Amino acid sequence: MTPDPLNRLVAQLAKLPGIGEKTAQRLAFHILRAPGEFAVDLSQAIREVKEKVHLCVRCFSLTDSELCGFCRDNRRDERALCVVETYSDLMALERTREFKGRYHVLHGVLSPLEGVGPEQLRIKELLHRLNDSRVEEIILATNPDIEGEATALYLTRLLKPMGLRVTRIAQGLPMGGDLEFADQATLAKALSARRDL
Repeated sequence: MTPDPLNRLVAQLAKLPGIGEKTAQRLAFHILRAPGEFAVDLSQAIREVKEKVHLCVRCFSLTDSELCGFCRDNRRDERALCVVETYSDLMALERTREFKGRYHVLHGVLSPLEGVGPEQLRIKELLHRLNDSRVEEIILATNPDIEGEATALYLTRLLKPMGLRVTRIAQGLPMGGDLEFADQATLAKALSARRDL
């Protein structure tokens, strides 16, 4: 009973991650009610992001030029390199305003069951990048799940022989968390990753 163009829009919006049928309908109705310029601007923004945004040739972050803003920023510390799984992880770390070094985006983690090996990640590029750089410390900031841990272990085995300091982001209890409600694995990690005061 609904018009085909509206059905097609709902179907396309529902393909987005985290968007179900009802949310897709709400978004489609919002677009339909919005002024005509909104739909034009939205479609132009989508087209531009597909045409102009690509990977940085050095760190594999997202950019619309050859090097991303992180790689072009001379104020960033070249001695520290943080390795992350995805661009979203990079942005999450950047929002903390704690890390002032450079980044390297792997674009995934090792996952043999899904057919993702070292060749599918930006590991070869990382090693090449380290050959002619001033990096002294590699911070492995992969997720604390099985695949993230396996990737961090694999990278550690590759990087340690290069004489670099290899560190892993701390894991354990979140700020404001209760010991009583934490699971055993989280408590075990918190205990093993304890530090001096």
